[in-house]
Amino acid sequence: MTKKINLFANLKSDFASGLVVFLVALPLCLGIAMASGAPLFSGIISGVIGGIVVGYLSQSHISVSGPAAGLTAIVLTAITSFGAFDVFLMSVFIAGLIQLALGFLKAGSISNYFPTNVIEGMLAGIGIIIILKQLPHAFGYDADFEGDQAFIQHDGTNTFSFLFDAINHVQLGAVVISLVSFVILISWDKVSFLKKLKLVPGALIAVLAGVVLNEIFISSGSPLAISKEHLVSLPVPKSFDEFKSILILPDFTAVTQGRVWITGVTIAVVASIETLLCIEAADRMDIQKRYTNTNVELRAQGIGNVLSSLLGGLPMTSVVVRSSANNSAGAKSKMSTIIHGVLLMISVLAIPNILNKIPLATLATVLILVGYKLAKPSTVIHFWKKDKVYQFIPFIATLVFVVATDLLKGVALGIVISVIFVLRGNLKRAYSFKKEEYEDGDIIHIDLAQEVSFLNKAAIKETLSEIPQNSKVIINAHDTEYIAHDVLDLIREFKETRAIDENIKVKLKGFKKAYKLENTPEVNNHVSIEHYYDVAKRQIIKKDSKEDF
Repeated sequence: MTKKINLFANLKSDFASGLVVFLVALPLCLGIAMASGAPLFSGIISGVIGGIVVGYLSQSHISVSGPAAGLTAIVLTAITSFGAFDVFLMSVFIAGLIQLALGFLKAGSISNYFPTNVIEGMLAGIGIIIILKQLPHAFGYDADFEGDQAFIQHDGTNTFSFLFDAINHVQLGAVVISLVSFVILISWDKVSFLKKLKLVPGALIAVLAGVVLNEIFISSGSPLAISKEHLVSLPVPKSFDEFKSILILPDFTAVTQGRVWITGVTIAVVASIETLLCIEAADRMDIQKRYTNTNVELRAQGIGNVLSSLLGGLPMTSVVVRSSANNSAGAKSKMSTIIHGVLLMISVLAIPNILNKIPLATLATVLILVGYKLAKPSTVIHFWKKDKVYQFIPFIATLVFVVATDLLKGVALGIVISVIFVLRGNLKRAYSFKKEEYEDGDIIHIDLAQEVSFLNKAAIKETLSEIPQNSKVIINAHDTEYIAHDVLDLIREFKETRAIDENIKVKLKGFKKAYKLENTPEVNNHVSIEHYYDVAKRQIIKKDSKEDF
């Protein structure tokens, strides 16, 4: 039974974190809409619904949904291909219905198979992406859209070349505002008397300081003044009719078009995978270690995308950047996400002119600190110390691939590498067996691990083939609970053929009585059979004792 949650129990901290997420989400919603070739307000609509509707329906306490950078290429291609935004909205409507069906089919359970080191690598990779992508904005170079996470950018440059190019476009005013914002944000967490002002987030103070500084620069005619193209650029409807024209319905007559369905399925699959990855990441970030029902999350996302399409909004997913900002700001419950959606809706309707005074450099500084918290060096050190092979390599590979490609490709490659290492762990022997190490009369001990799957067959087969003639072998399964049929057959064949032909005496110890091997003249034993997958270590130990025979 689901525990009932009081959304207002932590209103003070949730309001403060919701305000921070609102400040972060506003330029991201606009930037992603612009990059997608969609109306700017479509990004805001998606952010509002992602905050209020999905935030309420979701069981996640940390994640924040909205338009996602990972869908921009799909959206831009679709809008260009269809030639009409309302036709594209029909694809979003279909995608929402598919996600809703996936939730009822419990497809969200696949998230349980995402390795922890891959999720952590993804988070660290996104943290580095945020830092690399926001540094140019902090310098006053805003040629790339806010929220871009792709290594190859829309203008053909890449993350690193764009960063170096920003050196040639530094605006001193933006740098000054970024430095002031940075000092405020750091001081807010470090200075003791400022810590008491928990209700007022440091990000809000940094934004206000940035606005005030730039207004002073403008009024004084200073060359440090930041021009309009480097500020938040929210559309300002001049009349009610102009505002109504923002809300666009899907073209339901396009439902018979095959390409509309193909786009809908593509959006549903990509958005669902990104959401599941982000939900796993959000649960990892949650200091209270609460877990989200991913099937409920898919249903919430489906409803959100259906509503977004009906109002003229972009498709949405759970988004790591906003979720990270939410967590860093001290969110306690999903009320923070809802508040951010409400603030988005109120602000764009009531105070768009004020919002358009916010320097992008200030918001870039907020995001850079969020990125640093995701990609702390301590995280890399943790995985290095934990396990240099099975944990660190998949972690660092995921990190590198996420930065060098994109989120989905990076995670996919990270999972592949993680699976390879799991298989390697199952196939690799933990010993080196050499015939010359054993003398006549020695007893060779083969100790099986708790679980022996078919993946261990090759290693065990090689081990048995290297046992010298005239040897004495003890195969010990005292600690073994599961043995695959393939391994059982291998032991039987060895005992009944080669062992007899080469005068190898075999003794089986500790095997369960549920299954039986045919007797040989040397032994009368029983072996259990079962299948399971995991690492099965085999140790061969030389002993001089002959008491077992």
